[in-house]
Formats: sequence, C-alpha cells, structure tokens
Amino acid sequence: MSGVPFLKMNGLGNQIIVVDMRGRTDRVTSAAAIAINGTAGTKFDQIMAIRDPRTPGTANYIEIINSDGSLAQACGNGMRCVVQTLTVEQGTQRFTFETMAGLLFGEQQADGMIAVDTGIPKLAWYDIPLAEEFADTRKIELQVGPINAPALHSPSVASMGNPHATFWVHDDVWNYALDRFGPLLENHPIFPERANISLAQVTAPDKIILRTWERGAGLTDACGTAACAAVVNGARTRRTARAATVTLPGGDLRVEWRDDDHVVLTGPAELEWTGMLDPVNGAWLRDRASA
Repeated sequence: MSGVPFLKMNGLGNQIIVVDMRGRTDRVTSAAAIAINGTAGTKFDQIMAIRDPRTPGTANYIEIINSDGSLAQACGNGMRCVVQTLTVEQGTQRFTFETMAGLLFGEQQADGMIAVDTGIPKLAWYDIPLAEEFADTRKIELQVGPINAPALHSPSVASMGNPHATFWVHDDVWNYALDRFGPLLENHPIFPERANISLAQVTAPDKIILRTWERGAGLTDACGTAACAAVVNGARTRRTARAATVTLPGGDLRVEWRDDDHVVLTGPAELEWTGMLDPVNGAWLRDRASA
C-alpha cells in the first residue's frame, strides 16, 4: 500500500504511534486517527506525527493527535518515543522540538533512559485555563459526590502545555471508579479546553502513586505530563519534594521540577513493531520483517 512509515511504540505502557510526515503537506486526519484506534492491533493513546521544522533551530515540529481525533498540546511519553526514534535514525542524542505547547527538549541518556524537558508549568487560572477566576490554583472548588461527603474534592490544577487536575487521596488510587467519573470531570464546564484528571497518593516526600484519565484518550497506563503536573502540584502544596518517582500502572517515571522552573521527565521508550499507514483513511499494514 502507499502511505507513510509508522512505528508502534509504548512509553511505559502508554500506547504511542510515531508517524513520519516529513516532506508532506497533508496531515493525519481525525477520521484516520479514529479508524486506527478502532483496530485491536493499533489501539493507541497518542499519535506523534513528525513533521518538517517550522522554526529555525528546531529539529522537527511534532503534531500530537489523541485517539478521539482531537489535537493535544503535549505528551511526555510520546516525546520520549520520538527522541528514541530519531536517535536510532540519526545517531543524534539531543533534540529541540516544536509543538502546540511551544519548544520541548529531549535527550537519549547513556543508560537508555530518555529525558524530556517539558518546559515551565503554567499555574495561573487563565493560563491553565479555567472558566472562572481562582486566586489560588493549588486548591480549587470542584468535587465528586455529595456536598457534605464528597468522594473527591479540591484538586490542584496546572498546565504542562495541557490542562491537568490532580485530586489528592489518602487511600489506594484503585479504590475509585476513575473510568466512571473521569469523562465527567474531563468535560466539566470549569475546563473550557477539557482536562486530564488524575488521582494521586503520596507515600513519601519523593514518591507518588498516580492514575490518570487522559483527555481525549481515556484510562491510560501512563501519562507523562500528568506525572509532571503531580510533582509540580505536590511540591507547591508541600506534599512532596520538587523531585519524585511517580508510579503509574505501567511503571515508574522520574520527575524533577528544577530550580529554573523547568520540569524534566525521565523514563523509557520501547519499539514494538513497524508498518505503513494511510494518513487519510487510517488503513495500515505491518512490516513482515518488523519486531
């Protein structure tokens, strides 16, 4: 079939498709994304489309597409997959990318882990954004359940290029029906651009257990930007240090909110197999010689 090369990858279980759209003017359509996700073999959380650079000094422009066909501003796990892909292809280990969220920096480390500088978090209500003013976004008025006994309440909110709400829980994060209330909170009117919804349990000043309902994708084994937001929100509410290991269903990520306010996310990326796909209708074929 005619089409473009793609790689089926995962970043700590977060299902990623990396598509080579360099040299092309078309894009992976929303219909194609939905069709690709509708097939058991290619279900994904995000498509990372590698495009020609738009800004001098950057390696590539990365377009990020959710499984529902909508565009995403950022995806930390997906960016690690892009870094690994281009490191293997080019032998280069450090990259500057442009996304809807701005410039991002990635590096393949000597131990095989991949570090992505996701930038400076936005903490003002109008930058996240929220639909109404909150002077302090460390704790906003939002709850799930009865007014006098809510199951969840008062999340910390931040933007890592995309909106995040972190609900703090004292018990097991698996005790909550995130699949039921996740989509309701994602689409709550307080979030005009929708939001990623996370449950966070702090077990030590440098350890967080996290589950996330990902905007435009649903329940996920790992969400890198949610892990970043959890550490940022944990540090500014004095629940955690500025560096922590975040344990997600897919495994561990390391997050550091540096003194220069940049947030660095470190973790693995894994190639599963390769193929070709049609960016218009989503038809695809797996390479016979693929891993």
